[in-house]
Amino acid sequence: MRVEQLQQEYDIAVEWRGLEIHPEIPPEGLEMPPHLQARFGGMSDMLRQEAEQAGLPLVVPERIPNSRRALEAAEYAREQGRHHAFHQVVFRKFYGEGQDLSRWEVIRAAAEEVGLDAVTMQRQTENGDYKARVDANMAELAALGANGVPLYIFDRKYAVIGLQPYAAFQEVMEHLGEVRSD
Repeated sequence: MRVEQLQQEYDIAVEWRGLEIHPEIPPEGLEMPPHLQARFGGMSDMLRQEAEQAGLPLVVPERIPNSRRALEAAEYAREQGRHHAFHQVVFRKFYGEGQDLSRWEVIRAAAEEVGLDAVTMQRQTENGDYKARVDANMAELAALGANGVPLYIFDRKYAVIGLQPYAAFQEVMEHLGEVRSD
């Protein structure tokens, strides 16, 4: 992935933060309406090409998930020191396999795959243990103008939004005066 490539080429630290794009979607998610399927299907060739160049599989989802559960579960994973691994699995399950992140069985499977206690994660998430963290994160990202995913913010000055060519990331590094480590 591009972030890992950046980390290999530059001395940077990465912190994954979740962004809930459509909080209006009910917790159980929604079937993708035909007009959105058509719109996404038309974009899918371009997205597939970009994803392919980034080494990522891309599956057009049948449902629009509400990502809130997954975002809160990710905070549990962060607390357990497994956030990056959990994020990677959730990312693969949604974008690469088309699984519905609104469903607890998908989130629990991701947790188990990275060695987390899925029952405890679900219980603490359902109890609201991570709600305030996600709310604070959302407020901070909104203040930075975040409005799309994937979103990469560099030094609170530059943003790269969406699947972009690697050159876009390199350009940001140049603006920040970062020197390649190779």
